[in-house]
Amino acid sequence: MTEITAATLQQLAERYLAVWNETDPAARRKLIDEVWAEDGRYTDPLAAVVGRDAIDALIGAAQAQFPGLEFTLGPVDAHHDIARFTWNLGPAGAEPMVIGFDVLAATPEGRIATVHGFLDRVPGA
Repeated sequence: MTEITAATLQQLAERYLAVWNETDPAARRKLIDEVWAEDGRYTDPLAAVVGRDAIDALIGAAQAQFPGLEFTLGPVDAHHDIARFTWNLGPAGAEPMVIGFDVLAATPEGRIATVHGFLDRVPGA
């Protein structure tokens, strides 16, 4: 069991976005296996998936839909075993195309148990 602190959750949020930014499938899967619980759950307005294989497939599909874009992390607010944070998706160094807000819950071992995502700004909306 890992002590879950605000610093732990900050690092987990950083690693979570690193997974979304990793375009090499093998390297991305390695990160997913390190960061996510085996039965991790991801839910946002466009998807609801359970398990590392489904999370990997979802991220790969998102990368195919938004090639060349990268996620950047906003401030992380954390307590107990949960963190909330904003993120941006866009070309490096440019105005983001998508802005979102996620709530992450950690397992006692310090892996991601769940992420609940919200989309604050999307293209064409």
